[in-house]
Amino acid sequence: MAYLANRAVNLLNLHYAIYSVALFGSGAFFFVYMLKAGVPAPDVLTALAAILAGRFLIRPWVVPAAARFGLRPLLIVGTLFTAFQFPLLAAVDGVGPALFALCAVASVGDTLYWTSYHATFASLGDLEHRGHQISAREAVVAVIGIVSPIVTGWALVTFGPQIAFGATALVQVLAAVPLFGTPKIIIAREVPGALQASTPGILLFLTDGWIATGFVVTWQIGLFTTLGESFLAYGGALALAAVAGAAGGLVLGRFIDKGHGIKILWLAVLALGAAICLRASALGNPALAVIANAVGAFVICLYTPMLMTAVYNQAKQAPCTLRFHVATEGGWDAGGSAACLLTAAAIRHGAPLSLGILQALFGAAAAFILLRRYYRGVSA
Repeated sequence: MAYLANRAVNLLNLHYAIYSVALFGSGAFFFVYMLKAGVPAPDVLTALAAILAGRFLIRPWVVPAAARFGLRPLLIVGTLFTAFQFPLLAAVDGVGPALFALCAVASVGDTLYWTSYHATFASLGDLEHRGHQISAREAVVAVIGIVSPIVTGWALVTFGPQIAFGATALVQVLAAVPLFGTPKIIIAREVPGALQASTPGILLFLTDGWIATGFVVTWQIGLFTTLGESFLAYGGALALAAVAGAAGGLVLGRFIDKGHGIKILWLAVLALGAAICLRASALGNPALAVIANAVGAFVICLYTPMLMTAVYNQAKQAPCTLRFHVATEGGWDAGGSAACLLTAAAIRHGAPLSLGILQALFGAAAAFILLRRYYRGVSA
């Protein structure tokens, strides 16, 4: 258990565990609540595309801010700022001012948080224990995901969105507390060659953003409608899926760290492709949709350590970890927004949601090619 000896990573994982109470609670209801509040499915996807486009435009300002104030303050502010989006989500009533304000706040908060979080994890983690550390994080998050969606669904039905989402905002504020114990990370004002070194990460995250649009966001909309737009049924399905995710959470990392990346990559991507097809075929069938949701959660626990081990290790070896993640997160925004707009346009013209889920197969194929190139280089 030497990989648990890294106190900084332990604090960062504690932070992420608390943050995940919100992320996998109210955060998992983010898009389906828009749907329930009168925002049509194509407009939900367009709203996400707008958030991602805003992130893409804001992201270049993260580097000078981090160079001036340091990475830790940026992560703390990002954690606090992302809490503001939940009260705005409760105010959404169709396409209107509240939705526009939500998109603007989410763009700023997500940009500050995710860029600085990934850069911090890459900087503080250990190359030789990276797979273990990510798998430990994902397993803890999966366990939290069992309880959070059930509680959130119950709170939405019992108390309404203002109280349910307001409580989430308070929890997210508390997630900033462990960050005060993490080390300072200084960011240089000038780093030659940083963008060129980021190219592999940009391509990986571009494909991941494309995958997430179909496999996660479009699927969540389809699952919610398949379950009769019931918050309780939807929360229960997410909780069951989290059980499956927790079962696989700690298994994969040790095999990656032992140099078996190529073998596990075949398993992870083939499983991801099968799960995408299963989810696309499950729409309209509640029982099959619940099963497909659980299978997908288990697959994510295979795929995420494969992806993030490669990205975090590339980031730590890059000339500047933060600049690497600014660039790679920009790739995620570009891939995600493009897939959102494409799917939204297809749905407006009468295409089924299943087509939007299936488009994730293109991203899975591209991710396999890119990750195979990385793991071959590592084992060479």
